[in-house]
Amino acid sequence: MKYALFFLLYTLSIAGYGQDFKAHTFIRGNDTLPYRLLLPKDYKPGTEYPLIVVMHGAGERGNDNISQLKHGSKLFLNDSLRKAYPAIVIFPQCAKNTSWAVMEFNKDSVGWAGVKFNADIKPTIPSGLLHQLLDSLLASGSVDYRRLYVGGLSMGGMGTFDILARYPTRFAAAFPICGAGNESYAPRFAHSTALWIFHGADDNVVPVKFSRSYHDSLRVAGASVKYTEYPGIGHNSWDNAFAEPDLLAWLFSNKRK
Repeated sequence: MKYALFFLLYTLSIAGYGQDFKAHTFIRGNDTLPYRLLLPKDYKPGTEYPLIVVMHGAGERGNDNISQLKHGSKLFLNDSLRKAYPAIVIFPQCAKNTSWAVMEFNKDSVGWAGVKFNADIKPTIPSGLLHQLLDSLLASGSVDYRRLYVGGLSMGGMGTFDILARYPTRFAAAFPICGAGNESYAPRFAHSTALWIFHGADDNVVPVKFSRSYHDSLRVAGASVKYTEYPGIGHNSWDNAFAEPDLLAWLFSNKRK
């Protein structure tokens, strides 16, 4: 009973600030990707706007098309920021028991030592649908292809690195938060995508070494990359990242050539 009440209150709290994020579904064949879409305050059809994609973490997976708004969505509802940085924002939702990035596990290894990120094989179903959704949105005439931005937290941070490796020239900037990936892919997008990587120094869920390593590889590859590590912060470094006063200003300062 207590859990049911908590879940109800939690859902209502998200719905309260998610009203401007309209619920949509993207369907291809037998597969469905729920997503929420926020249009600019004074949206004008036929005008091309920047597009921001935010991928949630493992805890927000499902098919309710609301839980993915738990982290980060409030930032994009700020009236002054919406006026200063008009953009189309989408929060897709990954189904349970799936992920944004392809992760291969070595059963003989323990923990993260046995995980391999592979962006050279077929993407996961949610990731593949997201790629197709972006193609559809780009074809709508309302998205500026030079100003596509992507980011995500935890599992979504892993998805960010994955999508950059698969589409190395698509995004102008990216903000992976407490994520992980295969840094050998860094040279693919080092000269096409600016990055701002975030991680908590005391993260005991996704080790900070992943972000440190990817940052180092991107620098060696000649990328425009920023790295912010929060001392004393655990896995919820997204709270700090989404509170960065210059995040949107930095994001919008980047444009594909």
